[in-house]
Amino acid sequence: MRSSLLAIALTLSAPAYAQDSSAGDVPPKDAKAEPKPDKDVVKASVDEDAQPVHRSIPLRGRTLAYTATPGHLTIRNDKGEPIASMFYTAYTIPSAGRQRPVTFLFNGGPGSATMWLHMGSFGPMKVDASQPETIPGPPFRYGPNPETLLDLTDLVFIDAPTTGLSRELGKSEPKDFFGVDKDLDAFTRTIQRYLTAYGRWNSPKFIIGESYGTTRAGGLSKMLSDKGVQLNGIVLVSTILNIGLFSGNDQALVGFLPTYAADAWYHGKIQPKPDLASFIAEAKSFSAGPYAAALEKGAAISDAEKQSVAEQMAKLTGLSTDYVIRSNLRVPPNRFQRELLRDRRQIIGRIDSRFVGTESDAAGEAPSYDPQASAITGAFVGAFNDYMFRDLGYKTQLTFRPNNYGGIGNDWNFQHNSPDGQQFAADTSSDLAQAMRENPRLKILNAAGLYDLATPFFAAEYDLGHMALEPRLKANIRYTYYPAGHMMYIDPTSARQLKSDLAAFYVGAE
Repeated sequence: MRSSLLAIALTLSAPAYAQDSSAGDVPPKDAKAEPKPDKDVVKASVDEDAQPVHRSIPLRGRTLAYTATPGHLTIRNDKGEPIASMFYTAYTIPSAGRQRPVTFLFNGGPGSATMWLHMGSFGPMKVDASQPETIPGPPFRYGPNPETLLDLTDLVFIDAPTTGLSRELGKSEPKDFFGVDKDLDAFTRTIQRYLTAYGRWNSPKFIIGESYGTTRAGGLSKMLSDKGVQLNGIVLVSTILNIGLFSGNDQALVGFLPTYAADAWYHGKIQPKPDLASFIAEAKSFSAGPYAAALEKGAAISDAEKQSVAEQMAKLTGLSTDYVIRSNLRVPPNRFQRELLRDRRQIIGRIDSRFVGTESDAAGEAPSYDPQASAITGAFVGAFNDYMFRDLGYKTQLTFRPNNYGGIGNDWNFQHNSPDGQQFAADTSSDLAQAMRENPRLKILNAAGLYDLATPFFAAEYDLGHMALEPRLKANIRYTYYPAGHMMYIDPTSARQLKSDLAAFYVGAE
């Protein structure tokens, strides 16, 4: 169970390798003065560091000047012993009056560095991944981000322990951070430490988490509140709050079906092509109604009903009725990736289904890779290393890890001590619901891509719609949708709309 949960929860199936931190053709001027490591494995320092540089970008006809500060914060246990050196990159602008908001951002995995949000979404610099195809290069293109959030809020991107440039310290071992609650504790301590180190306790505070980062954000909403850190708002990007619903049960399939419909629509499998919004509404109605009822009956379903449901499902998903029946009405997402475009000898992406790829044959039942991940990973890793170590000039002997999936393996503990009690598979919607009850001013924005087969939008609606909130608290949750995938912010049209939605959200949440 734990192994399957980990495989499903991973944000990106990125290669488990790391680039050398001495990126760039020309070494820094003082490179020769840096001490050489004595061992192959370089240990992080318990000493905190910050290496600020001043930068500016053009933004909507003016110049946006800011300070970029990559550095490490040391977090300690309750005994005062150092346990981890947490890498962050902060982008800040001086405030003449009221303190600017500060937003903490992180990717998920579990086991992913925050390279994706950092270089793809809201930071001042952005990788060009504007087309759903393999990014050309190297050299990879990145430059000023016209949809940066820095004009609205200061930004702090944080790498999870053992990922990116974050490392364990002292007596701690990597496994000490491999779990839902262990991870929540580390991030809580990191945010507290940043607020203290930079005097930001009285700033409006926001969190943006992506994928498993939304699971983390849900848990942090309550854990931070318990520590006296009051949040103004939380942005959930590609949401998965209830890990248990992704273990292959029927409810998970109900959550996926509207995404199957959107994918079929995008790839021209629905003819004549209807209006997308009304077509998705039809798919949601069918999935929550006749489809869910049919699955609930199990072996008791009649042949006639199975045939009828299969025919309706085929019309919505682009699959054949015969394939749906032979699948017993249950088509998991990995098989859908392979089946939808089988007649074209193509597979579709998991993270973003607009991306397509090929396999060695057209007869397999599951893809061997994710076309989206393979199309953009090299560019993001290369651009991040170039930007951090050449452009910003950050000095470290550590090697950047895009992820630590190999190190985590099957060791991530998905159990969670929630407000409702101990959970075998974390469902942090209960934490979020309790945090909203305790702080009725807390606002939530749920941002979803229509072509996301990793964290489908209908499943997120189910999680957020089953938190037993009073109507006035339910009104604090806003839903937005974009014609892109898991990382909707890489799509230019979606990125512009997302920035507009976030601007309105920040104004309403302060």
